[in-house]
Order: sequence, then C-alpha cells, then structure tokens
Amino acid sequence: MNEHDLSDLKAEFDKFVSDKCSLSPEDGVQQNRDVGDKEDEEPVPQFVDALTSRLLAPAHSGVYLSRLDIKRIAEAIDESIPIKERVKMVKSLFRHTTKKEYLKDAFAEIDKHINGRILIYQELSEAFPASKSVFDEHTKKAQKTMKMFSTIIEDFEEIEPTSDPMFV
Repeated sequence: MNEHDLSDLKAEFDKFVSDKCSLSPEDGVQQNRDVGDKEDEEPVPQFVDALTSRLLAPAHSGVYLSRLDIKRIAEAIDESIPIKERVKMVKSLFRHTTKKEYLKDAFAEIDKHINGRILIYQELSEAFPASKSVFDEHTKKAQKTMKMFSTIIEDFEEIEPTSDPMFV
C-alpha cells in the first residue's frame, strides 16, 4: 500500500474526528445528550420519586432495570419515550398518569421483567447452590418491590380532565 494513501486516509479520519466527535464547548454542540429538556422539568405525580428511588436501585428492588428494559416496558404499553438516564425515563413513563388502568398496565409489564429476573435467579441458584442465599435475598427484594406496585395503584387517585385548567 502506498504511504501517500495512508496519509490521506489519516488526514480524512482526523478531519472526521474533529468535525463530528469534538468535545470542546465552543463548538456549540450539546455535550451531554442526557441533559434535560423542557419535558424533564415538568412535575410528576408524587409516587414517581419514591418509585424511582426504590425501583432503580438494585440494592432495594433486587433487580436491575436497564435503559433498554424501561424502553421495552414503555413500548409494551404503547408509550414512546426517548432513551435517557433511567430516572428521567421512568419519570417520562409516569409523568402524565391520570388513570389507574394505565398504572396497572405499566406495573404489569414491569412485573413481567422482574419475574424474568427471578427466573434467572432461580436457575443460577440451582446451578450454583453455594450462592443460593444471595439469589434468594434478591428474589425476596424483587417480590417486595412488586407488592409495592399494588399499594401505589390502590392509593392512586384518578384525575379527571375539566374544562377549567385551574380547577383542581
């Protein structure tokens, strides 16, 4: 291969990196695509903060829900949310919740994902009996988290739209 061709290729690659991959703030390109937009600043129902702190922490919930898991949950209930930080995704999922039926559908889908993790824990505890106690602990936490969903649904008060936006 000709050395001249390699230098042209290197120059082209360096130009591409400087144009498309630059991280300098003076380029006017938004650095972190996860930083909020106006929607991220909108208020959310009260239960969402408690839900995110409990659901997204594997130490509390017993499972890890990834961004892709949350995206799949949203798609399963016919919602479209962008992939962002997990907390922002959960807030987007529940931001405009007004009906118990929506909550039931969302939590049923989250239950499916958690039950899938529980099945994995059971398989692993059978394959590795020495670590069964660890997986049993995670399973108990996951089941406790799923019970929390029914409490949220029971306590949720539906909001009916009115003609007067200031009437609450």
